[in-house]
Amino acid sequence: MAEPVPGGISVLPVHGLPEFAPGDDLAAAIAGAAPWLADGDVVVVTSKAVSKVEGRLVDVPPGADREALRLQAVEDEAVRVVARRGPLAIVQTRQGWVVAAAGIDASNVTQDALVLLPEDADASARALRARLCELLGVDVAVVVSDTFGRTWREGLTDVAVGAAGIAALTDHRGAVDAWGNRLETTRVAVVDELASAADLVKGKLSGVPVAVVRGLPYTTTAGDDEGTRPLVRLPQDDLFPYGARDLVRSREPGAELVPRAGELAAVAEAFRVASAALPEFPVVLRHGGEGDGVVDVHLSDTPNLTTALNLGALLGAAIVQLHAEGWTTRWEPVGTPGGSSLVGRLWLGTPAS
Repeated sequence: MAEPVPGGISVLPVHGLPEFAPGDDLAAAIAGAAPWLADGDVVVVTSKAVSKVEGRLVDVPPGADREALRLQAVEDEAVRVVARRGPLAIVQTRQGWVVAAAGIDASNVTQDALVLLPEDADASARALRARLCELLGVDVAVVVSDTFGRTWREGLTDVAVGAAGIAALTDHRGAVDAWGNRLETTRVAVVDELASAADLVKGKLSGVPVAVVRGLPYTTTAGDDEGTRPLVRLPQDDLFPYGARDLVRSREPGAELVPRAGELAAVAEAFRVASAALPEFPVVLRHGGEGDGVVDVHLSDTPNLTTALNLGALLGAAIVQLHAEGWTTRWEPVGTPGGSSLVGRLWLGTPAS
């Protein structure tokens, strides 16, 4: 008698999807190709498909230098250059990712285009999740994946650049292992593991942009869906903020910028005072991840010239107010405008005594 097959996790490719173009209904295509989706599944979609339907493309006119356009696009998408060697640049994108060439891809796309990363892949994942629920009546999580290199290791792997309906990190800190050891630092990037597992059936050359992971128990999100923001390492936690031999010098944190508690209340009060002339301006402030001394600034309205100018005016007035109270500050524009994405991080140091 055969032994029963143990339970486990299945990774299923979604075949039959078309070549996507701007304006296509990605969710409808997935629903048509995978009507078997079920509650608890995780739908992993390559970022390239998302970018194509959202029009995140750079046109390459006939006769144009495609490589020159790609290098210019890298400069346009970067907020900080970490290292550069010849035409290769490691940069930080507006979304907060540190990645080669700003994640811009010239493969699996026609010769007259380049593909940028999605403007806000977390928002894309949320919209895709809601649309799949509308079409199929299923409650699934969605991960948007992209291919990244890895520090100190050869080879590529897929990681998550967007997520919805699933916590990005599984936190085991404080748990006790089988030998009685308390875990102090263990947090598992479960959405990255899902992205990598899904790529085993999607592949780079097979033309399969979507896969489904089934059977994985995961922590769902409720209320404020943070997406992949918890994966972005804060500057004060980064032991290697710059390159070595190929260092591109950027700003260096001032010695006086030592994080202290109470910064969120101080920033909120400064913005309240500064916003007297802009009472309806849609700014949201949150702690920057886990670190004291960093406040994330969000722009909850759709970005345009007016909101950009208003944010600049409001931020400047708030910083002046903070300086008047003795705080030291540093502003880092590291996010993507729109939705719940970051537009930047405001660092505060100890008030003058």
